[in-house]
Amino acid sequence: MRIGVPREIKRHEYRAGMTPACVRAYVAAGHTVTVQAGTGTAAGFEDEAYVAAGARMCDRTEDIWAQADMIVKVKEPIGAEYGYFRKGLLLFAYLHLAADEALTRALLQSGVAAVAYETIRLEDGTLPCLKPMSEIAGRLSVQEGAKCLETPFGGRGVLLGGVPGVRPGKVAILGGGVVGTNAAKMAAGMGADVTVLDVSARRLEYLDDMFNMRLTTLYSTPDSIAAAIAECDLLIGAVLLPGARAPRLVRRAQLALMKPGAVIVDVAVDQGGCVETTHATTHDQPTYVVDGIVHYAVANMPAAVARTSTLALTSATLQYGLMLAGKGVTDAAKDCPAIAAGVNCLDGQCCCEGVARAFRLSAAHQ
Repeated sequence: MRIGVPREIKRHEYRAGMTPACVRAYVAAGHTVTVQAGTGTAAGFEDEAYVAAGARMCDRTEDIWAQADMIVKVKEPIGAEYGYFRKGLLLFAYLHLAADEALTRALLQSGVAAVAYETIRLEDGTLPCLKPMSEIAGRLSVQEGAKCLETPFGGRGVLLGGVPGVRPGKVAILGGGVVGTNAAKMAAGMGADVTVLDVSARRLEYLDDMFNMRLTTLYSTPDSIAAAIAECDLLIGAVLLPGARAPRLVRRAQLALMKPGAVIVDVAVDQGGCVETTHATTHDQPTYVVDGIVHYAVANMPAAVARTSTLALTSATLQYGLMLAGKGVTDAAKDCPAIAAGVNCLDGQCCCEGVARAFRLSAAHQ
């Protein structure tokens, strides 16, 4: 199969869809890999390393897309790339379609077979291609939130870990999954007063044991959320419904409950956000203020640590990409239930129930 790896064009996206090691694996499996010049530079992978691994290099974006049977990239295509869509093309990337109707309809109308990293799902419910980025985003959420709390950045001027004689800052985390757990690790490690809210009693029990009761766990209800946001200095949105739009757990009116200068980091922004006042931002302008509350809502947070993120992402996606390239999307989905769960669009049909619900489409089943 002819594999194309275009350079990411989303604003401040520095990750690469493949490393040279990935290229070597695809070539060893009998595939041809063409990489756009400069694809890995920001992540520390120079063009020469891709060539040494067996890749062909190409300067023009349109040639990468036109010559490929399968496109491997990091982030969802943006409007400038929709014109490259065509029937028979296989797209393997993060898509987050439930928060992007325009992209969804462009994929369906073109007939592209689209497999989303974030909905590839194992039998135990694990999302293996989303997990590494969720781990990174969870850890970054506290790092960035702590910075936003500093006075020069519009925050309350609170040090999360406190100092002797001064109480530590309070962190509330909505969701105890991979993002929430990693956020809790960072916040607790800084010495913050941490509360995690989740709807799963089993998950809360796990977190209690994991942290040896060094944090507070609360069953998530409208009342417990309202109480938590009123007390916290930093609120982290870490809620995920795989393939579906994130639920709105915090409404604008509730910002009045928060302390002036408190910070919200909504990691769920790429699925629409779990805070009503969330809208996506970029790394060069990551924050904005609504009703006195600082919002950080960068939709591609892991790009800030591009090398770590590229290595973590590609180590998870490679095995599935090789299956797709070797068998084609239909046979790969038949042989691998995890890939079947990742198929979002095929032959002009929406195959993901969460996306279909978001836009009132009929869902085709694999």
